[in-house]
Amino acid sequence: MAHVFVKDESSRLGLPAFKILGASWGVYRALCRHHDVPPDGDLARLTDLPPVRLITATDGNHGRAVAAMARRLGLDSLIYVPNGVHPEARAAIEAEGATLVTLNTTYDKAVRHAASTAGPSDLLVQDTAWPGYEDVPRWIVEGYSTLFAEIDAQLGTAASLIAVPVGVGSLAQAAVTHYRSGPFAPTLLSVEPRSAACVLTALHNDHPTTIPTGATIMAGLNCATPSSIAWPYLRNGLDAAVAITDADAVRAAHDLAALGVPAGPCGAASLAGVRAALQNGLSLPLSSTLILLSTEGTTANPSA
Repeated sequence: MAHVFVKDESSRLGLPAFKILGASWGVYRALCRHHDVPPDGDLARLTDLPPVRLITATDGNHGRAVAAMARRLGLDSLIYVPNGVHPEARAAIEAEGATLVTLNTTYDKAVRHAASTAGPSDLLVQDTAWPGYEDVPRWIVEGYSTLFAEIDAQLGTAASLIAVPVGVGSLAQAAVTHYRSGPFAPTLLSVEPRSAACVLTALHNDHPTTIPTGATIMAGLNCATPSSIAWPYLRNGLDAAVAITDADAVRAAHDLAALGVPAGPCGAASLAGVRAALQNGLSLPLSSTLILLSTEGTTANPSA
């Protein structure tokens, strides 16, 4: 390969993952709608309105981002986390001032619990969609688009392939939206854990389904159901999809660390996914330019 670049999201607006890009815009738009005020870009004015409590379920990074937004706006936040979220990731959410509740269940069930417990003075800010709840996840996807605009500006040329770690598919939806509507058309590769390959399964079946999931160090990708608004984009816009093992992610994280890139397991999944795709028949010209989305740093989701 001629060039391999890493989009390092280990430090984004003071947090060790890309999720704040979506959470910040999603929270802002959701608050504007809740208070029936037009979105004009003035975040400060929202601090003068009656307070609400922000609620979400998370595998780690999204919840911390929502909690950070709540802290900055002087709001309370309630964050539900399922099994498998690292203690350091839970502690980081609490350090943002959130009330943290650990549920002995899966991510998908934690999402349903968060949605069912939100009261009149609560605002659900969830990064996955289902029928009847799609506006906030759509705004979160819009926030993620900043990442791809930055890639274009920093790269200055067309990428050949972009590897995207996938949970419910919102980041991949943003990638498809960006690259299927502009001048560049790279190959888009989604990467998931083998224990939670909901998008790969949906692509094989040609329809989204909920799958059983298992334990994985790629906690942020441990999702059983694709987002309802992401699925049409993934179905029509992805070029390839792979699933990787925890061992693959660990090896990739060590290799990136040796090159000075502090990637957590989910971030390292991009490198592991490209390796797996090339071993399983993906063909790229020798002059290709590869972009690996390293979506989190080592402090976001420790692998040990």
